[in-house]
Amino acid sequence: MSLTHKATASYRLFDSHCHLNLPELATAQSRHWQQAQHAGVAAILIPAVEQAAWTELLTMDAKQPEWHIALGIHPWWAVKHSMADVNTLAVLMEQHADTVCAIGEIGLDFALPEQSFASQQQLFEAQLTVAKQQAKPVILHHRKSQQQLLAELKRQKFSEGGILHAFSGSQQQAEAFLDLGFKLGIGGTITYERAQKTCNTVKKLPLSSFVLETDAPSMPLAGEQGEINTPAHLAKVFEAFCRLRSENPEQLAETLWQNTEQALRLS
Repeated sequence: MSLTHKATASYRLFDSHCHLNLPELATAQSRHWQQAQHAGVAAILIPAVEQAAWTELLTMDAKQPEWHIALGIHPWWAVKHSMADVNTLAVLMEQHADTVCAIGEIGLDFALPEQSFASQQQLFEAQLTVAKQQAKPVILHHRKSQQQLLAELKRQKFSEGGILHAFSGSQQQAEAFLDLGFKLGIGGTITYERAQKTCNTVKKLPLSSFVLETDAPSMPLAGEQGEINTPAHLAKVFEAFCRLRSENPEQLAETLWQNTEQALRLS
């Protein structure tokens, strides 16, 4: 199904993963948000990547009621952090339980140098424990690490769910996370011709499995490599998603919105 940009803008979309605070977007934050709204984006989740961003994100949450935040330490920044930072996270989560809707972006990235693996694992386990204690969902980053993520989720008997960010993979891989209460974050990957495995998974799984995301300013769409991604591009992700599904766009947009609110405990 093909949609015009004007038609897409008539639907209510939720960008479940947008780093609006990073320098590439922060210099024109208001403009990017206005453009996103014109494209149909009515809400966004802004996940942290490091401790230094937590105070700023707590401030950003008060700027717009449609902006939601998650606090956490991304595996790319793991080597810069210690368990003391996780302790700080636990304190902040207690103080701002009504403001912070999730712990994230956390996870494991085994495409990074091996010397970072131990720090990544320690911080991921500890942050997952905080999420469990605070009964918060998590936003999971993964690269070459799905099995290790699943193993830790099961070891801790983690039952708060969340979103597996930037999902790419098979139906079997997807179902392993769905069985644990997670939604699958679908972004610009599905605009690439090479992503047939992921596209086939999107076609086959129940619509209740998915949320949409941009990962702006990263993860540019096909044909836009080298350009800064923005939350307004969620409209193009939605268009690509519509082409993979049999449901009408109205049903897709409404269910995807509900899925995101459910994953983040906003409804």
